[in-house]
Amino acid sequence: MNITNRIFTTLGDIMGLSLFSALKEHPLLSALRELLDDLSEEKDEDFMYGLPDTYLEIAEDWAGFINAFVQTQRDYSFYITLGYLTIGDDNPYTCAAENQENPPPVLYALAKTDLSRLGRIASFEIHSLGFHIAEILRKNGLDHIAANIEEESRILWAAEGKKSHCEHSRFILKLFPENSNWGASLPALTEHLRVKGAGALGQHDFFTWVADPFIPDFSYRHGMADFPAGSFLRPLSLFLLPVRNPDPITIADLFSYEDQRSVVISNTLRFLEGKHANNLLLYGDRGTGKSATIKAVCNEYADRGLKLIEINKSELSELSDILEILAGRRSRRFIVFIDDLSFESADDSFMNLKTLLEGGVESRPPNVVIYATSNRRHLVKERLSDRPTSAQAAESVSTGDVRAFDTMQEQFSLADRFGITVVFTAPGQEEYLRIAEHIACRQGVLPAPLPPIEDAGRTRFRENALRWEKWFNGRSPRTAAQYVDWLAGEKGGTSAGRFPWD
Repeated sequence: MNITNRIFTTLGDIMGLSLFSALKEHPLLSALRELLDDLSEEKDEDFMYGLPDTYLEIAEDWAGFINAFVQTQRDYSFYITLGYLTIGDDNPYTCAAENQENPPPVLYALAKTDLSRLGRIASFEIHSLGFHIAEILRKNGLDHIAANIEEESRILWAAEGKKSHCEHSRFILKLFPENSNWGASLPALTEHLRVKGAGALGQHDFFTWVADPFIPDFSYRHGMADFPAGSFLRPLSLFLLPVRNPDPITIADLFSYEDQRSVVISNTLRFLEGKHANNLLLYGDRGTGKSATIKAVCNEYADRGLKLIEINKSELSELSDILEILAGRRSRRFIVFIDDLSFESADDSFMNLKTLLEGGVESRPPNVVIYATSNRRHLVKERLSDRPTSAQAAESVSTGDVRAFDTMQEQFSLADRFGITVVFTAPGQEEYLRIAEHIACRQGVLPAPLPPIEDAGRTRFRENALRWEKWFNGRSPRTAAQYVDWLAGEKGGTSAGRFPWD
């Protein structure tokens, strides 16, 4: 098939996408569609009379497509990139494949046809398109622009033929073999969606909720090729943004607080098994590992379909929208994570969270639990004016009227609505030193197993650890980790490192 016919058939395939139609709006295919659309008008009067603006517009379209490709590329291969976007799309079929053993036949047939279209689009030789554009421009006196496009096309051709075959590329090529009909790969794609999940939720484990109508531009500018084009992420211009570099902390990295951690693990396992699980409030002193525990547990059980969605306190008003989205992904299990939760007063955010935890008409979906951390036991900043006066308290005791305590009870009620409160307290001196030593052994700052406590190197390590907590943030696992990080960054190691007090 010559290049002119390929332009028309590829444009038709893009325009014909139905279930995967959201991909048409992705910057990559949108730019390609615009380029092909202009090229398809080659026999119009503007082309026939050689109007310069027409050819400059095509050159501009090519530049826009190349920019979109570079921003979203995977392995510098158009084929691999489109394959990755395809498995990351969120549409009625992919959601059905995630949640049902056998998706409806109508959806199956439509998905098969769309996959065939996408396979043909992915096989379009971009370098051939570039050479074709360069030839048109050269015939019309734009030699310098044509030369640049020819050079870019040669580079793209070379890159396409030298795929690195990284993990993602190997998976795409196994799922969608080159020179094959992608429609024949639908059973394999369906099984992948059933196991991993659809869209971004199938490709990532950690997310943040971002209320920003311009987030698609943000994700595009930052080269997020794996940000799905599916519309499910766009209710009310609110977005789930995948965390590209999540904290890799594991349960093995944590030390001490075994009782507290066992409660979180036990509740999470019940949740994953489909049993009744509680919302958790992890309360305690700063730096004691509350947030680290939640992230470590999520990393531990990510292969069982556990996902973490982090939201800010300022976004609690959108919690019902988040739960509505997550409720539709019933084959996945979600922890909605609210870090450092506290309120200056019992405001609207306070009331929204209180209602959703327990007591409102809308119930929490069974595939969602809420885990929150806080340094405040009762979550709301308490003022002396909120407390009843001595006279009011005395009157309430004598009359049985508890209205004087209404404000305090309102504030206390939110923490009570978390099914379990797990308390993390600051460690004692010896426990703090043991935590620091554990971290140091894992980082290779101290040898493992530890030498006897009388060893000069270990003694210096402990003495400096105590100086560190007095100089800085007090005794906590976080302080211990910061101390070990300082040592690891010093060339001299445990004893020769320079300290702020030296």
